Amino acid sequence: MTCIIGFIKDNKIYMGGDSAGVGGLNVTLRKDPKVFRNGKFIIGYTSSFRMGQLLRFKLKVPKQTMKDDYQYMCTTFIDAVRKCLKVGGYTTVNNNEEIIGNFLVGYKGKLYEISHNLQVGESYEKYDSVGCGECYAKGALKNLENLDLSPEEIILRALETAVHFSGGVRPPFTIIKEEN
Repeated sequence: MTCIIGFIKDNKIYMGGDSAGVGGLNVTLRKDPKVFRNGKFIIGYTSSFRMGQLLRFKLKVPKQTMKDDYQYMCTTFIDAVRKCLKVGGYTTVNNNEEIIGNFLVGYKGKLYEISHNLQVGESYEKYDSVGCGECYAKGALKNLENLDLSPEEIILRALETAVHFSGGVRPPFTIIKEEN
């Protein structure tokens, strides 16, 4: 369980996440961050720390050779994710459908949600969230997005809102931004 938030400001991605490791009613605060950089990507994950470890340390995505970023994410990027997670032993096959966890990816000023069935989504909003605190964070983000606050402050306040309402979200928080 978790709360991962992505926010776009001035064509730059900001991402934040909590530190809760949840199993049933047990919560452990983890040192390993749920948001990190991997090459040109910012990734924030939910579902499994093992999936996050593979995405952080094993995922190698070939350089973009096509013009369209969305096409690249749906093909080259997802193919690399599938291979990484499969080789790392983190996929489930159910009725011939591969199942993974959910995560957000920031790439070239755009924010994508990778769903459990490996589909790539891009919202019209300038923010997105995944995890058990998702709905609380999105509500907060909608109310905060146009205030005169830094992206980091907006993410922090949305994470604090998720902590208030969700038993699976806990500080400390990690917030990073896309580098050019």
